[in-house]
Amino acid sequence: MKNWSKQLFLILFCSLITGKLLAQTNHEDQKMEWFKDAKLGIFIHWGIYSVNGIDESWSFFNDYISYDDYMKQVEGFTASNYAPEKWAKLIKSSGAKYAVITAKHHDGVALWDSQVSDLTVVKKTPAKKDLIAPFMNALEKEGLKKGLYYSVLDWSHPDYDRKTRTKYRYKDEPERFQKFVEFNFKQLDELSSNFDPDLYWFDGDWEHSAEEWRSKELKAQLLKKNPNVIVNSRIGGNLGDYATPEQGVPVTRPSSKYWELCLTMNNSWGYQHNDDNYKSPNELLRIFVDCLHMGGNLLLDLGPKPDGTIPDKAVNILESFGRWTDKHAAAIYDTQAGIPQGHVYAPTTLSKDRKTLYIYLDYKVNESLVIKGLKNKINRIWVVGNGTKLDHREVGKQYWSKVPGLKYIDIPDNVYDKDITVIAVLLDGEIDLYREKGQVIESN
Repeated sequence: MKNWSKQLFLILFCSLITGKLLAQTNHEDQKMEWFKDAKLGIFIHWGIYSVNGIDESWSFFNDYISYDDYMKQVEGFTASNYAPEKWAKLIKSSGAKYAVITAKHHDGVALWDSQVSDLTVVKKTPAKKDLIAPFMNALEKEGLKKGLYYSVLDWSHPDYDRKTRTKYRYKDEPERFQKFVEFNFKQLDELSSNFDPDLYWFDGDWEHSAEEWRSKELKAQLLKKNPNVIVNSRIGGNLGDYATPEQGVPVTRPSSKYWELCLTMNNSWGYQHNDDNYKSPNELLRIFVDCLHMGGNLLLDLGPKPDGTIPDKAVNILESFGRWTDKHAAAIYDTQAGIPQGHVYAPTTLSKDRKTLYIYLDYKVNESLVIKGLKNKINRIWVVGNGTKLDHREVGKQYWSKVPGLKYIDIPDNVYDKDITVIAVLLDGEIDLYREKGQVIESN
């Protein structure tokens, strides 16, 4: 009888633990749903570094400029033409579903009216106003998700050492470092309380361990304020909700379930008047499609000028994105990662029900587009955003073989988009691919 009771207790205990784990997993998937469907976000690096047009924070850290000369830029940061409502409308029109702005970079200059720091744009610059609050309000008004970038290191704080590459403050003065960590907790409490962001984009965690940053405790504080807040992978300790590869486009899909590529429009995060090396809208759209193909998001960065003006070339890129995303919305937001390479010589995605295959062509097909290894029958093919129906034919299918034939699609010249053309292929059920090595005729 005692053994039976122990077994019952173990069964109930295991059921309880399993139930909690399933509930936690379901909640995590639910809170990530909007992020997974967003596909496109806009990153904004704005700070005093835009005055001279130099690298944000790193320019003094790497001794390209003295710290004192770097900080003199506060005098020219006016935000005189700052139009947060206009920013938000432009971002929305691009097709982006969220935006992330630098609340504080490594230089320690806060763009909001922080009560625990004197180094803010309100107290130190001619702007003399909180720049985060109006932008957060404008994003919310446009129905966009709100993200805040925050550097956990601060190369201006008296309890932090900006030369930590060679000498960690924590190792020499752990109590002093913990005072700095408490400062982080207080600033992040301000950000959560004042702006209730949907997402935190952390940076700078590489200089200390997750234990030293007290990352687990920090995330708990954020979740207490908002149980649905999302945190990127740069908080340390594998506590992030999604991965953030930077600049280099992944060749294969990142291992994280959720991920986002952060990418500059030119070669700089913040505004630099000498950097006119902008990628073309077509080049950026092709990168965006690569992210879609691998089931990720693109966080496309721009750097406003010190007066708050967005450079014309950045505006043009966002407007170009808006034209393309509006035309091809059905093949963007309601999709998941595409099929393995080799079946089509182009990026692909699938609809959520896996019954529609989308094919993205950044080139004009000379003869016919071919799909290999598709077991399904094709019900209909059309050009997304155009509606033109396309015919197809199957070549090489043998009645005795399980190997599908080659499905050819002819595409007329007049349906091509000037950037990327999207072909939708409606299947007779969930996509079924042939992935074996082939089949031979067996002789008697």
